[in-house]
Amino acid sequence: MKIALAHFRVGETDGVSLEMDKWKYVLEKNGHECIYIAGSEGTLKAHIIPQMHYQGEVNNKIVHNCYKEFVDYENIEQLKKEIFEYAAKIEVELSNIISKENIDIVVVNNIWSLGWHLPAGIAFTNVAKKHPKIKFVGHNHDFYWERVLYSNPKVDFVRDILEEYFVPNLENTSHCVINKIAQEQVLIRKGIETVVVPNVFDFNQPVWREDEYNGQLRNQLDINKDDIVILQATRITERKAIEFGIEVVAKINDLKKDYVGKTLYNGQIFKEDSKIYYVFAGLNESAKYMQTLLSKMNQKNITFKYINELVDHSRGLKDNQKVYSLWDTYVISDFVTYPSILEGWGNQLLEAMFAKKPLIVYEYPVFEKDLKSNKIEYISLGNSYSGEEGDLKISDEIVEKASKEALEILFDKTLYDTQTTVNYEIGKKHYSYEALENILINKFRGIYNE
Repeated sequence: MKIALAHFRVGETDGVSLEMDKWKYVLEKNGHECIYIAGSEGTLKAHIIPQMHYQGEVNNKIVHNCYKEFVDYENIEQLKKEIFEYAAKIEVELSNIISKENIDIVVVNNIWSLGWHLPAGIAFTNVAKKHPKIKFVGHNHDFYWERVLYSNPKVDFVRDILEEYFVPNLENTSHCVINKIAQEQVLIRKGIETVVVPNVFDFNQPVWREDEYNGQLRNQLDINKDDIVILQATRITERKAIEFGIEVVAKINDLKKDYVGKTLYNGQIFKEDSKIYYVFAGLNESAKYMQTLLSKMNQKNITFKYINELVDHSRGLKDNQKVYSLWDTYVISDFVTYPSILEGWGNQLLEAMFAKKPLIVYEYPVFEKDLKSNKIEYISLGNSYSGEEGDLKISDEIVEKASKEALEILFDKTLYDTQTTVNYEIGKKHYSYEALENILINKFRGIYNE
């Protein structure tokens, strides 16, 4: 079969793009031909529909007026008209690609679930209605009802759009979700049975190691071998609750004097002038939030590096500058923070497990329901917080306990190796490409046997 995988962007390091790459790999391995459809392409080629761009000017205006503040239109009808006219443009482009490429199945990645791009959601639903012989599979990561922004639109008709076009229930549509909470909610809210397809990772690839390409990355960042690198690999956005990580890193920094002269897990002697670096590798998607984080780190004297301009979907040259893959950032790190309060699954969690890096984790709801039972080794930041999004707080007791546990692991090679090996084996068993393959082959076989 010929399968189109559609998303706002491809060839990027966001979770949906990465997961889409894995589906493509598994489907092609099993004899299917796959193409991408997207609003923009990073390091991978796609059939581009410009109106689907994740940060397109028109859609950004629509989002602002629908969900934040109604300011750019003379009246509600004018906004509604623009949404449906923009949807019609996407619909024409999408139909042309499907017809030209003789597509059998369209996998709709997050377009039908989040509510970020109303015109795209409308367009894909309309195309599904007009092409009843083509099967459409919603691969839904995040839902509008999970987010404060999208679940509280400023104009009433948006609720009707979300109800009619998002997670559509048609004869030729079926849906996958990435966790059990979403599965329960889709059944309750939409009356639709879904298949849980957890995020996975390629645990059969060669282990990431220092090599000729990434060997100078620490030097390039002025980080010494006896320094400690704590990595935040996610995008920079409020729900990642990176302020929790800042609190822990600050406390580790306060306690580091007690470890001067001791040997790290990697054999390096921790010296008086050794530093603790907090390294951010992900896209900055909230300038205001980033400024808040920078202010906090300055106040707490955290040595910080933002290296996203050096990171891309894969190694290569970008604007004549050498860039590294996201995987290279794990190679130079010693620990990984994952303090998110809301995740559809947890890609960077799996990446850290494969990279054999110890984890500091806030126990977000999906982690508690889908992942925790597999006995992953991690340092807990608890499962409750106070404050407003962008400035959240966890207890001082949890911060201190987590910091001491992190230092204990960093200075105990046996403990470090044991915990990271346990996590690697858990990931390989439950969240590998083989696990994905079993689910997808049954799913796509079932589509044409229904």
